[in-house]
Amino acid sequence: MHRIVFRLMVFSLLAVQPSILNAQDNIRDLVVKIHAVHHTPDVLRPWTKNSPQQVKGSGVVIEGKRILTNAHVVRYASQIYVQPNQSAERIPAHVEAMTPSMDLAVLKLDDESFFDKRGSLPFAEELPRVKDSINVYGYPTGGSELSVTQGIVSRIEYTDYYFQTSGLRIQVDAALNFGNSGGPAVSDGKLVGLVFSLIQNAQSIGYLIPVEEIQLFLTDIADSKYDGKPQLYDYLQTVENEALRQRLGLPAGVTGVMVTEPYRQDPNYPLKEWDVITKIGNTPIDSEGKVAVRYDLRLSAPYLVQKLAKDGYIDVTVFRDGKLNQIKLPVQSHRDLVMPYLLNATPRYFILGPLVFSQATQDYVERASAQRPIPASQQNSPLVTRRYDKPRFDGEELVVVTSPMFPHRITKGYDDPERFVLTEVNGQRVKSLQHLVQLLRDDTQPQIVLKFAKASRRTHETMVFNRAELLESTAKIIEENGIRYPYSSDLRSIWEKSLTVAPKPASGS
Repeated sequence: MHRIVFRLMVFSLLAVQPSILNAQDNIRDLVVKIHAVHHTPDVLRPWTKNSPQQVKGSGVVIEGKRILTNAHVVRYASQIYVQPNQSAERIPAHVEAMTPSMDLAVLKLDDESFFDKRGSLPFAEELPRVKDSINVYGYPTGGSELSVTQGIVSRIEYTDYYFQTSGLRIQVDAALNFGNSGGPAVSDGKLVGLVFSLIQNAQSIGYLIPVEEIQLFLTDIADSKYDGKPQLYDYLQTVENEALRQRLGLPAGVTGVMVTEPYRQDPNYPLKEWDVITKIGNTPIDSEGKVAVRYDLRLSAPYLVQKLAKDGYIDVTVFRDGKLNQIKLPVQSHRDLVMPYLLNATPRYFILGPLVFSQATQDYVERASAQRPIPASQQNSPLVTRRYDKPRFDGEELVVVTSPMFPHRITKGYDDPERFVLTEVNGQRVKSLQHLVQLLRDDTQPQIVLKFAKASRRTHETMVFNRAELLESTAKIIEENGIRYPYSSDLRSIWEKSLTVAPKPASGS
């Protein structure tokens, strides 16, 4: 009798094993290696780019004859190639859509015959559960062939991603390395998430972008344009403290999150300081600022915004002045910043004689600070004090001198204004980089007077140039330094419109 049972078990294993292997082989054929050549902009020298950099990552075939990968694998890529599993072929590809903030990108292939004998990886219908097993596919460093590692789901949370954007994130303990980026994490033959990050100095900690975030991205780009996820940008805090609850007049059992700073201060904005948001939609917010989205999962309350927002609004319940009120709260897809992130754009710039002006961006401040930290003596600079401010009026930009002054005789006796924010030209306030170009173009005074924002107890010195000398020096400076144009493409038509004396591109450009 025991022999019969043993033979049945062996037969059963032999019968099941081929189907498992076939499923694994099918997934392997849907995972590709991505080769990209990055040409990132040099924000300190905005007229040029950094040296090309070879980057490798992973990707997976999804519906619509597309490859899903991470934005950081293909961001600023001048060339992209997709290499199928077990093949030496490299197929040219291009980015169809991308969101650097959620680190997702979709690629299309120049030759779509690659998809003829391949299906696509189906998506899981819901978030996995903690301790669920997953297999991660990709092409990490340490070898050239496809790698498969196994692990479990350790944690699921709603947290910060990039560029002040938040989203769901899955933590796993599978072994991940550079090159795994963009590779799929699979459970029961379905995609549960895309690898996008790891912690280098910690063991067995990696992160996935879950399918829910991927589907939001794919739905958004259905019109060939990425608009971004609706989010709350009001500053919030919990109301656990008893003294705070007394101050608010909160009855026992009423929980939620308090508004410490509304995103907008105008009278029409429905949220006010000291308001307590008790519900988003019909879901109550607990004392820790979280909501129950499943019997085994609590997430930060703002998570519900991306699920429930409709036509730019979300229904919330607010406790104010002893009463509960239902309001429609406007939400938006990005935080307005006077110094924005470049995301996938290139820096805008304008060269005037020995000076290089550019729009101040978060990318510039990060890069400049990494190269040389802003000294304590310049902590009053708008680059510091207004780092995360909203624009004070529509179209406001900070204009900064991004690079050291080019050597020229007309700079004699002047300190270098590198990293200083320009505030005035001939007594007129500079509102933006475009406005600066217009001011310089239209001003007919024989001299140009430049003033800069105060960075310390003393402001930077005033700089005075003869207009004709300043304009005439530009052509020579850009030619000597191999610069093709003295302005970014968006400023060319503005500068050349009705210009009396215009700097010309270097010869041969």
